[in-house]
Amino acid sequence: MTGVLYKLWRMLHLPKDTQISLMRLLQNQFLIGVTGLIFNESDQVLLFKHTYRQTPWGLPGGYLKAKEHPISGLEREVEEESGLIISVEERLKIKLDKDLSYLDICYIGTFIGGEFKPSDEVSKYGLFSLHTMPLLPKNQLHLIMEALKQRQLHRKSSIVPYLEETPYTPKSFFTKVRQFIT
Repeated sequence: MTGVLYKLWRMLHLPKDTQISLMRLLQNQFLIGVTGLIFNESDQVLLFKHTYRQTPWGLPGGYLKAKEHPISGLEREVEEESGLIISVEERLKIKLDKDLSYLDICYIGTFIGGEFKPSDEVSKYGLFSLHTMPLLPKNQLHLIMEALKQRQLHRKSSIVPYLEETPYTPKSFFTKVRQFIT
């Protein structure tokens, strides 16, 4: 049966947009979401108190609109839901839930600021350290830990260019390394 459909497909010479529309009807669909692991300069993570979740506190995020880039989508979602501004820097991971046909792209970013405005989806926000964090879904806590490790790796890898700027004696080299790490 599929062989016949492929032959018919080739014979019809349909325009690209028609082909895509037909494929969307015939193929499994995935909902694509974005999640932000957004930190300030003190490594505090941005959390929202969501109005619709059983565990209300959690990472910001949402769903992509058609033809929207994931980075733009995350920045838009945060601003729409809270009035806050973030800058997305790098992808942390992609999570797939086959049972729910859901793909979630997790990004690390920086909290810029803005004026908080509660919305139908978010009633409060906070910047939390690991020690002051409210109760979170377990999978989100794992993501936060992973993102913090990633940020620390980037900081340590940036020590080499920083140290190469000026020649150092062994004593001043280790003093500079200690300052950088702490």
